[in-house]
Amino acid sequence: MYNILICDDEKDIVAALEIYLRVEDYKIFKAYNGQEALDIVNKNEIHLVLMDIMMPLCDGITATARLREDYNMPIIFLSAKSEDSDKILGLNIGADDYITKPFNPVEVLARVRSHLRRYTQLGGKTVEDYCFTIGNIELNDRAKEVLVDGERVSLTPTEFEILKLLMKNKGKVLSPKEIYESVWCEQCFGSESTVAVHIRHLREKVEINPAEPRYLKVVWAHGYKMEG
Repeated sequence: MYNILICDDEKDIVAALEIYLRVEDYKIFKAYNGQEALDIVNKNEIHLVLMDIMMPLCDGITATARLREDYNMPIIFLSAKSEDSDKILGLNIGADDYITKPFNPVEVLARVRSHLRRYTQLGGKTVEDYCFTIGNIELNDRAKEVLVDGERVSLTPTEFEILKLLMKNKGKVLSPKEIYESVWCEQCFGSESTVAVHIRHLREKVEINPAEPRYLKVVWAHGYKMEG
């Protein structure tokens, strides 16, 4: 199943697109401004974004530029603007396509299918991706390799699996119990301190200043997360 984010400040448009896309068995995430879209993408695996341009708080141009710093999923603009300059601007900052309102839902579905097919079959990121990058940290699950600033870092298998879990869930807070049960594949009975020790070792290996981590953050009384 593919996850699609619809971002538009007109709730009727979001609701209509959701109806059509759910027929295709896509899982739908909804946002009504660019900042909400950024928050959703940072916390969930999104495979395609339908993005309005004119929105409050954070417009589609700004949101797309920020998404392109870390993500390469297809982004299709939806806008009432039809001027060539707006289309060119959108494409230049990273959009993959541009559909002008009012639009035919059948056309939107066709564009969505086309971009998802290209994304997963022609060299883009696949749903079962194995490479993860957050800031200057790169993890390749097939090669079992981690690079920091382009230099290989030696991790234990447990440290590697914890880092992979956190990078795959970028922005999401995972409790020590969740981390332990995912990595050790057994129930956690008072083993939270074990996770804390491995987190400390990870920070020493991937952070420039482990005492003031940039990526591997603790959320007091809740757990850990990766930020980028």
